Amino acid sequence: MRKTSLIFGTRPEAIKLCPLVLELRRHAEFQTHVCVTGQHREMLDQVLEVFGVTPDTDLNIMRPNQTLAELTARAVAEIDGYLARHKPDIVIVQGDTTTCFCGALAAFYRRIPVAHVEAGLRTWQKYSPFPEELNRVMTSRIADLHFAPTAWSKENLLKEGIAENRIFVTGNTVIDALHIAVERIRRNPPEIQGVPKEFFNGDTSPLVLITGHRRENFGNGFRDLCEAISDLAARFPNTAFVYPVHLNPNVRKPVYDALSARSNIHLIEPLGYLSFIAMMKRSTLVLTDSGGVQEEAPGLGKRVLVMRNTTERPEAVETGMVQITGTDRETIVNSVTALLSNRSVYEAMSRSVHPYGDGRACKNIAAILAA
Repeated sequence: MRKTSLIFGTRPEAIKLCPLVLELRRHAEFQTHVCVTGQHREMLDQVLEVFGVTPDTDLNIMRPNQTLAELTARAVAEIDGYLARHKPDIVIVQGDTTTCFCGALAAFYRRIPVAHVEAGLRTWQKYSPFPEELNRVMTSRIADLHFAPTAWSKENLLKEGIAENRIFVTGNTVIDALHIAVERIRRNPPEIQGVPKEFFNGDTSPLVLITGHRRENFGNGFRDLCEAISDLAARFPNTAFVYPVHLNPNVRKPVYDALSARSNIHLIEPLGYLSFIAMMKRSTLVLTDSGGVQEEAPGLGKRVLVMRNTTERPEAVETGMVQITGTDRETIVNSVTALLSNRSVYEAMSRSVHPYGDGRACKNIAAILAA
């Protein structure tokens, strides 16, 4: 049996790796071990519960108000200790988080091969997204196997000199997770705290779902996007704006200060994975700075406006389902207004597209690892 360790720590990593954990555990040739860092404590635990994945090791590395440097140092040290004890044959990491990079680096120090899920995404700008862009690049320099979600991601890796026989286009595991979530929601619709129940009981009025948490938007960026949301809520009083607010105090304070007074803005606690997918299905459009939402929403036929200046996911932009607005107040207001005011524009740009695969990415990855 091949000892396979999956190391992750954040909600997005868990969403994208839990389906792979379940797939690998169906194969007798793998001894599958899950190690979590707890980089997103509460939000991580919610996703683990949804997929029924219990970590074999929980490093619980987070401390109050620690810097990125402190987080990185602690993650490398704790993961190194885990690897010394467990001695896996291969380490699997995902995406672009601090846990991803530190997991790859610690494995390299122990001369353990690394497989990188969702490899090859790039903006080519070191500080955007921060620190994720450089995390991805450095993980690519370490990884032995690169599971690229799309042909574009593969081309990025080839341009960087990665050997083609180490790159595999698998699709994105987020679509595997989305398929699981949609089926579970169909069987048992979740109740969502903080929003009127009529949103899910026949009410078809417009609803804008908002997420925002990126470090590079802290400060002026969050101020501008909050002002834009306030402007839109005043302009469209019959439209609901639902914002599950990230737990980071750098997000919560400006959001609550700017938006809590408006009756059609619903500031709610972070949603569990199934509840978030249910809310996305109900939404008219999504306003976000998230990477994963750019992948999930097009598969549900939802138009996405991205409050970032760059994206490492251009495939959905090319379909017309995703538009980059940045955090400029006027641009956000004008873009949302165009979609809410002009039904023909909205319908022309809202359709289900699947640039990130067919939901078989985990099966593809397992077959490659077993070969």
